[in-house]
Amino acid sequence: MPSVKKYSTAKVLNKPELLAPAGDLKKLEVALEYGADAVYIAGKKLGMRAACKNFDYGELKAAALAARCGKRKVYVALNIFPFDEDFGEVDEYLDYLSSIDVDGLIISDLGLINRATKRTNIPVHVSTQANVTNSETAKIYAGIGAKRIVLARELSLERIAAMRGSLPRSVELEAFVHGAMCVSYSGRCLLSAYLSGRSANRGECNQACRMRFAPEKGEVRASEECESSLEIIEDDGTYIFGGNDLKMIEHLNELASAGVTSFKIEGRVKSEYYIGCITGAYRRAIDCMTSGKPAPTDVLSEPTKAPNRGFNTGFYYGNPKPQPQGAACDFCAIVIENGKNGAVVEMRNRFKTGDVLEVMSPSDKYHNTRIEIPEMTDENGELVTDAKVPKMHLTLGGVDLPPLSMLRRTGK
Repeated sequence: MPSVKKYSTAKVLNKPELLAPAGDLKKLEVALEYGADAVYIAGKKLGMRAACKNFDYGELKAAALAARCGKRKVYVALNIFPFDEDFGEVDEYLDYLSSIDVDGLIISDLGLINRATKRTNIPVHVSTQANVTNSETAKIYAGIGAKRIVLARELSLERIAAMRGSLPRSVELEAFVHGAMCVSYSGRCLLSAYLSGRSANRGECNQACRMRFAPEKGEVRASEECESSLEIIEDDGTYIFGGNDLKMIEHLNELASAGVTSFKIEGRVKSEYYIGCITGAYRRAIDCMTSGKPAPTDVLSEPTKAPNRGFNTGFYYGNPKPQPQGAACDFCAIVIENGKNGAVVEMRNRFKTGDVLEVMSPSDKYHNTRIEIPEMTDENGELVTDAKVPKMHLTLGGVDLPPLSMLRRTGK
């Protein structure tokens, strides 16, 4: 396999889609504000992330409307591996999604794909859970009506390019550019079900691969003598299955050149801060790429300010090669509105009057500026010097910041 290339500045004529996750309406609003061209969400059933709030019927309609008003797109995941009994409400659900004009259905199961293509005109995107790793399989999916293939995460750039060449131009390719990498083959995990009875393939993953493991009673045994079981503990252990996060912000041109037209960020269970930070960074990087300009250092380093487990470039250049972990910032507050007396924020982590915090914003005018926290007042107009009550609303006197900007503490 070739070595990792440096950031390419060759101009890309067709701007790739930036696809961001959204676990609820607030996160959807953040994703759109920070520059996503499309968002992927799920309803209360048939989706792979049961830990999210997800969207009821009214929220699905609101999400579709919000995306449409901003000339963006919304894709709905129906990507569990269903049993027969799960099909009882499928037709009614598909009819509803058709009625609200969602832009795509992300599906992994052949039975659901067959049902969706016959009952709706909504484009079907074959989920990464379907493990599409070769051109022959991709052509079969294209032949039964799929409009997009979400690539298996084990593919190299050369294999992606070969697949692109085998497909009609009407079939798009989507690939992950950032986020958690599952230890199992394209997310086909049995570990969660084995340990807790919660099936990862039905949206109930307990994130077992993110837990620390240690020998029972703290004993350390030589490998040939290791007969005792491993217990899950919360400290003093090792993240045996915990891989680095994917980060491809420096290599977007190579992905586009291989034929990828949608760049996907992982993270429907992540916070608004994570979604804003990563979406904003990739938005700026894509805009630089398509204009033929190099992305500035602060754009390329921005993802390190979000929670991470260290980084690598996945399998795009062969086996992953670990990179250092970034010093994530503390997410302190999100701007609710720009009031007449100053920015109204919702507290997320403790901060005090006089603290110097960095601004993260969808607006280049404010992004990465620093402010010293001024006099603060609560909703009753009382002075507050120490913001330590979770979710409390505070007015920062005289501070001008657009809604959904966020304050973070750097220098950890």
